[in-house]
Amino acid sequence: MRFLTSLFFLLSILSAAAQTSPTIVLHDLKEAEALGSDLYANSRATGLVLVVVRGKQMYFHSYGETVPGSHQAPSLDSEVRLCSLTKIFTTDLLAQFVAEGKINLDDPLKKYAPNGAVVPEKDAVITLEELATHTAGLEREIGTAPRRAPHFSYPDYETRWHWLASTELKFTPGTKAFYSNVGFDLLSDALAEALHTPYPQLLETRTLKPLKMWDTTFFPKSRQCERLMTGAHEEGPCTITANTEGSGGLYSTPADMVKFLSYLVGAGAPAQAEYARDVYLLPSSLKGQYGLDHAGRPSGIGLGWMHLGASGDESHVIEKTGAGAGFTTYIAIHPASHTAIFVAMTEGRAGGWEPGFNLFKASNNGLLALAGLPPFPDRPTRRASARRSLQTRVHANKSSRRKRAMHANQRTVGGS
Repeated sequence: MRFLTSLFFLLSILSAAAQTSPTIVLHDLKEAEALGSDLYANSRATGLVLVVVRGKQMYFHSYGETVPGSHQAPSLDSEVRLCSLTKIFTTDLLAQFVAEGKINLDDPLKKYAPNGAVVPEKDAVITLEELATHTAGLEREIGTAPRRAPHFSYPDYETRWHWLASTELKFTPGTKAFYSNVGFDLLSDALAEALHTPYPQLLETRTLKPLKMWDTTFFPKSRQCERLMTGAHEEGPCTITANTEGSGGLYSTPADMVKFLSYLVGAGAPAQAEYARDVYLLPSSLKGQYGLDHAGRPSGIGLGWMHLGASGDESHVIEKTGAGAGFTTYIAIHPASHTAIFVAMTEGRAGGWEPGFNLFKASNNGLLALAGLPPFPDRPTRRASARRSLQTRVHANKSSRRKRAMHANQRTVGGS
């Protein structure tokens, strides 16, 4: 009897949690067309694609041209560069392998380094979690790419590990956050070493194939390159980008991103586990953070993800920005309404956004508008900031307990 009572109590909690807040009014996804029009006009893009997924619903719209002068609108099959959205594919794999006990977040990078490689330290070692949260003390890049090197083809494996041996960390790992691309390429190297499998193969077998994302790749075929959106300026060839497999090299299509967004909001099979998007670090616990606030000042740092607002707030958004090779890309999730958006645009001839416009922040506000919620305030009040901070701390404590439990389970099942 006690078991049944407990079961009914648990079911009532789960049922209540599954319902959206009574203050959320879900608007028809077709209203996103106005959002896309605004993004396209103010970004001065050559072409722009917008995907919105809410549960089993999907909305797609495109604006402008696939190629300047083509008079052809982008389609669901248009190829795009994901740029730094690649990082959340890397950390999704990381979270999976941690949950399975194959690696630990606090494993040192040195454990998975090539034989004889030197991994710098500064009062502490670099861990996998610090690579995934931009707190490893590494530079953003290892230096300027060689002239005429195709986008996302530099640095290769040997170059970055050679550079790492001679670099000095910017700060003690875990004390500050500094956005690092090379850190995520080192993370993908570590995953490949830990699983004894080339990283592209890991991504293919664990993510792309199960989600049927057939056009998402580091190795574009000629037919895919022919569909690549291009901006107003020559950005070099469409070519293999496996050298930056962890940080920015992925190509994809809006059709494939429908599948990925469905995975993120739990509407597909499989669905991403929530711990892959949790808050793992509070910016307030750091001595500083740099390069993480393009879409708004983060309230929490996840594994590749940034959190805006406290996890308990109905306006809480989880996001990742990307840019490079003439593209700007963005993914944002609104957990309270189970809605996610993907935006990709190519640079226009005007050479920049309208003054005062921010594509990422405008996308966030459009996402909230689809749930009948007001936009994020430009400058939160002191009381609102304090309330969000408190709620974020509470959530972070829960996440910390979950991580400790996960690690304990890994030790139990023989995880490294």
